[in-house]
Amino acid sequence: MGNATIKAANWNTLQEVLVREGVTRKAFSGEGATLALHVLHPGHEPKPHHHSYEQIVYIVSGKVNFHVGAEIVYLEAGGLLVVPPDVEHYAEVVGDEPVYNLDIFTPKRAEYDA
Repeated sequence: MGNATIKAANWNTLQEVLVREGVTRKAFSGEGATLALHVLHPGHEPKPHHHSYEQIVYIVSGKVNFHVGAEIVYLEAGGLLVVPPDVEHYAEVVGDEPVYNLDIFTPKRAEYDA
């Protein structure tokens, strides 16, 4: 492995960050990608946004309407979706249970670094 530095952590001890009311996040980054778990609570205010990252969405639990551009994709546990870079998107919780949304971003999101 030469001079490579190994980055390791325990997910259970990573700090959970309050993104805004009703939304929390835990994240871990390597050199080229970021893994982030967002928890979206029912009634949170959706925040349409866009960024320069490709985002792969995996719904661990809960149900969500994921708005990507002009399209709406319904996802539940096991659902996957790719959000292309620079496309406006947001998630809207369906029902009364929190949504556990696991995201992979490429390239990595330095501002999420853990």
